[in-house]
Amino acid sequence: MKIGAISSQGNLFKTYSHLASGKRINTAKDDAAGLAIAQRMLREETGLRVGADNAGMAIGAANVAEGALGGMSDYLQRIHDLALRSMNGINSDADKQVYQKEIDQLKQGIESLAKNTSFNEQTMLDGSMANMDIAVSPSGAGMSIKMENSTLAALGIADLDVTSKDFNLDSIKKAMDMVSERRSNLGASTNALQHVRNYNSAASIEQLSSRSRLEDLDFPKAISKKKQDEVMGQYRMHMIRRQMEQKKSVMGLF
Repeated sequence: MKIGAISSQGNLFKTYSHLASGKRINTAKDDAAGLAIAQRMLREETGLRVGADNAGMAIGAANVAEGALGGMSDYLQRIHDLALRSMNGINSDADKQVYQKEIDQLKQGIESLAKNTSFNEQTMLDGSMANMDIAVSPSGAGMSIKMENSTLAALGIADLDVTSKDFNLDSIKKAMDMVSERRSNLGASTNALQHVRNYNSAASIEQLSSRSRLEDLDFPKAISKKKQDEVMGQYRMHMIRRQMEQKKSVMGLF
């Protein structure tokens, strides 16, 4: 009976520990296989969540770069308009010089965007960041966003001069097409990243739900067992007291 009482107390202590933690599995001895599975599911769940965070940061970086390219598009459109005006035959050489001065200022604006646009202290459009690799899966795999050099030299308009006799609009048009294509590519990457982010967020919640069903405690069942252990413990203590009383009675007879 004493061994049974100790066992009952041990079961009651175990039940209380599970109720306190809210977990069905507190240590490996509770469910060794279940614990191993739960740990793998936890790794997958946190990997998906971190991947979603990484995708979110990449979306922010892509939006910053796309915004800068949008500014370049505006500059290039103004340069195109001025260049087209300068090609009018009624303009004198002095008039073309005036147009060129404004174009030079606009070119400086483009160069400034290319060299100063940054995210997390990393410049993105000056050619120093060829690719931005994003880890979006628990395995570390992911996708790559191409950050192309968008300086004046890379766009082919560093030496743009409307006062030159052989000037034409080809270089400006080519630069505008290059910037438009890069904006389009960034937009497509942003959409893909948003899809991955949404998927990872939903998948991590499903992983959490499955892991919870595996390792979390069934409170109604646990409370019922606690009551059962308490009753059994009280019954065993009562029986021990009765046995002791009976022994005293027998000894009294002698």
